[in-house]
Amino acid sequence: MTYAYGRVLRACGGLLACGLILTGCTDSGEGDGKGGGKGGPPTSRGPSGTSTAPPASAAPVPTPTGLEFTADPSRAPKNEADARRLARGIVAGPESWGPDYVKRTPHLSADAYWPVLDAGCTWEAGTRPPTVLHSVTAYSEVPATTGRGLLQVSATVTVHRTETDADWEMAQTLEEALRCPSQQLRDGERITGLMSLGSPFGVGGNFTAADSLREAGTYVNDAVKGEQTYSWYQSRVGQVTVAAVVKGAPGHTGKEVDRAQIQALVAMVGRAEDALEVQK
Repeated sequence: MTYAYGRVLRACGGLLACGLILTGCTDSGEGDGKGGGKGGPPTSRGPSGTSTAPPASAAPVPTPTGLEFTADPSRAPKNEADARRLARGIVAGPESWGPDYVKRTPHLSADAYWPVLDAGCTWEAGTRPPTVLHSVTAYSEVPATTGRGLLQVSATVTVHRTETDADWEMAQTLEEALRCPSQQLRDGERITGLMSLGSPFGVGGNFTAADSLREAGTYVNDAVKGEQTYSWYQSRVGQVTVAAVVKGAPGHTGKEVDRAQIQALVAMVGRAEDALEVQK
């Protein structure tokens, strides 16, 4: 538990350092459902009327000096069947996001599913490239209740043939946001103002994966009033990439959603490392 908690704290620091959305783990107030709110610890008034910060609740987590992962070639998936078992063992279901999350229907993507961003910046079904052994997406949600809209999230694991192939996917994901800052997800759903930033290990606060990136923008659903936050976190572990995606909803705070998203991402990174690293 201590190890996992430390990974979450380091991941949170890296996401805040990227500068795309300055909320999340340090957001102490109620947000507006779009990731808004002021960062920094809350203060209280002392007897003299001066502001005092609360005491620290946990000891600082040491900063790693190197990636604590070495891939074992003998444990790498050799074929599509191996990759399918690996991906399904890594992908984050609702239990990885939090107690309020449940499976959506359908919960898992079809085996051949591979989305492609076309020249018109619209997502459509495509053909899985030969560099990918297998990819799976798990869909979860927090059902709508009084004062809170339906919150939809997803997690994707892609097993590539080589680390180089996985690196190319990371680069292409960054390029997509630059090429298409506005994207049509499906009829009635789109994202706008999309930004992306990549952080290899040791850069931008990334101390949990060989490479990581974040996309952030505004999510618009014609069936829901107002605009919400769209957020995509992705990391690479050897030949595997993992991604956690959130389409915001009214009534859900930035702190709540960011914490769940980071938790799901870190869980998948940990499972990928456990499955692929040299046994100690």
